[in-house]
Amino acid sequence: MSKKKQFALAAALTGATAAVLTAGMFVRREVVKRRPFAIEEATISAMQRALKLGQITSTDLVQIYLDRIEHFDRKGPKLNAMLELNPDALHDAEACDVKRTVTPNVGPLFGIPVIVKDNLSTAGKMHTTAGSVALADYIAEEDAFVVKRLREAGAIILGKANLTEFANFMAENMPNGYSSLGGQVLNPYGASFDVGGSSSGPGAAIAANFAAAAVGTETSGSILSPASSNSLVGIKPTIGVVSRGGIIPIAHSQDTAGPMARTVRDAVLLLNAMTGVDEEDEETVWSRGDIPQDYSVFLKRGGLKGARIGIDRHYTASLSDEKVKIINRALETMKTRGAAVIDPVAIPSSDALENRQSCVMYQEFKWDLNRYLEQLPADVPVHSLQDVIAYNEAHAEAALKYGQTVLEKSERMSGDLGEQRYLIDRADDIRLSRKEGIDAVMKNYHLDALIFANATGSDIAAKAGYPSITVPAGYTDAGEPVGITFTGMAFDEPKLIELAYSYEQATRNRKAPDLS
Repeated sequence: MSKKKQFALAAALTGATAAVLTAGMFVRREVVKRRPFAIEEATISAMQRALKLGQITSTDLVQIYLDRIEHFDRKGPKLNAMLELNPDALHDAEACDVKRTVTPNVGPLFGIPVIVKDNLSTAGKMHTTAGSVALADYIAEEDAFVVKRLREAGAIILGKANLTEFANFMAENMPNGYSSLGGQVLNPYGASFDVGGSSSGPGAAIAANFAAAAVGTETSGSILSPASSNSLVGIKPTIGVVSRGGIIPIAHSQDTAGPMARTVRDAVLLLNAMTGVDEEDEETVWSRGDIPQDYSVFLKRGGLKGARIGIDRHYTASLSDEKVKIINRALETMKTRGAAVIDPVAIPSSDALENRQSCVMYQEFKWDLNRYLEQLPADVPVHSLQDVIAYNEAHAEAALKYGQTVLEKSERMSGDLGEQRYLIDRADDIRLSRKEGIDAVMKNYHLDALIFANATGSDIAAKAGYPSITVPAGYTDAGEPVGITFTGMAFDEPKLIELAYSYEQATRNRKAPDLS
């Protein structure tokens, strides 16, 4: 049989048929002596090496992760990180194993299991719910653009992760990680620690080694917060780097998807696969010339040398003394690696941003969610924000443990993006976060990046649409993770990756949680 025919056959195979072909047609690969593969803290590169050497298969990887999820998410500590598993994951893995024998030179994500947050649409047999009981039976007709890109890269979608319901835009007193559909996500480092939100499920799942990496989403802190809380690397990209197509929205001016992983390199490999021009998302079209072809070239161990980094101590004022010491230790490490740390700097607009009420997110949420829901099939019970509120009221025992005050406030808005108040508030958001905020402090002090503890600076960066990367900085004596976040200006991802990778390699702070 020609290689072309073999590939065509392999591409169509799933299940036991693929396994039989693997055992029969490609016998040589099966004689490689297998060694136990340590899945905990395994990087994507390590998995790919083991796959290429035949020490493990993608089917093995998927099964190992499924076993861990069964043991630690459904039983054991019952982290509640996962909402749903992909029933085709093993079949997809078997097909990858067969394809690999025909085309061994595959990309870095080929055959690698990843998780996506359950506000990203997935076609097939999995649901897309945003954690809401109102959307419990909804199955999307097509993948979100980001999910399409991951599948094209050969990644295996292992399942959908739990989240703070409607990405934490439902109720003012809803705890991070709670959804009416999935319950409360717990932090694998300790149930008493905040799990962060709204990408709580991806954060807990990757920290607990339930997959190689995950896709989260952020409107204001929803990647950076759970990444910091779960000792992960989280990249919140510049608006326009990653498409928003097919993602249940909050606010289009701030929404983005981004990678969450255990190492900077793994997060960058995922980011590479996620980027791309989506003709349905104008922000990605306008950003076409600002996105590097490969972010991994910026993984430089010496990235801190000669860098100028500033920290505004206003954003550490609410931290405990112990956490401030961890941040100070991180700054000292950066100095030893050749960075100039300007301490303190002052973001001119920080007080003004904190002391004002903007209608932007509420107006955009009503507008964006109504546009998303109105396209859903007729058998889905909700097709507007008003429908969601009514459904929740009719099913209050299941849906309204913490109420829906944010949904109700949004519904009271006009949803008119031409309204004067909205236009003024949006203009003020941009002015205060950019020109009089991050741009001003970066230019005044000639900085390459700003430093924040955990996700404390996420709001100003979110309003500006600017990128941030958080990496593990250490742990309190009680074992609670602390992250340190690098923030820059628009499309500064290359510089932030250099800084974050250099710091990570100098410290190797991350430790796996003890799930026993």
